[in-house]
Amino acid sequence: MIETLLGGLLGGAFRLAPEVLKWFDRQGERVHELAMQDKALEFEKLRDAQRMAEIGAASESAWNTGAIESLREAVRTQGEKTGVTWADALSSTVRPVITYWFMVLYCAAKTAAFASALSAGADWGTAVLHAWTEADQALWAGGSELLVFGPRV
Repeated sequence: MIETLLGGLLGGAFRLAPEVLKWFDRQGERVHELAMQDKALEFEKLRDAQRMAEIGAASESAWNTGAIESLREAVRTQGEKTGVTWADALSSTVRPVITYWFMVLYCAAKTAAFASALSAGADWGTAVLHAWTEADQALWAGGSELLVFGPRV
């Protein structure tokens, strides 16, 4: 009798063992498939971020190209005449008048700084060194380059 009972139990256990092993195998497959889905999602996020960066770079390049073309067109059309005599005459005087006005203001400010240093008791050399700064050197270097090479457009 015990052999029959043991045979039945062991037969049932051996019949159930493959099903338990299949269940564990399916669990592993599900975990693996979930991990693969996570990797695929991360890959899609990276690919989308790269696409967005490419789109941003392309739009920035297009915008820069458009801005340069607009500047080029604006500089080109500045010298064109409108046909209205007084407007053309006024337009041709704007840039030189502004340039001379800023030059007068610059010279007045530097002369005032120089005179102020002299009235404070500084000698000529010290007054010149304090009135002439690195910003002035950069301004004049840029201006002389512009005079020699012309505007870069």
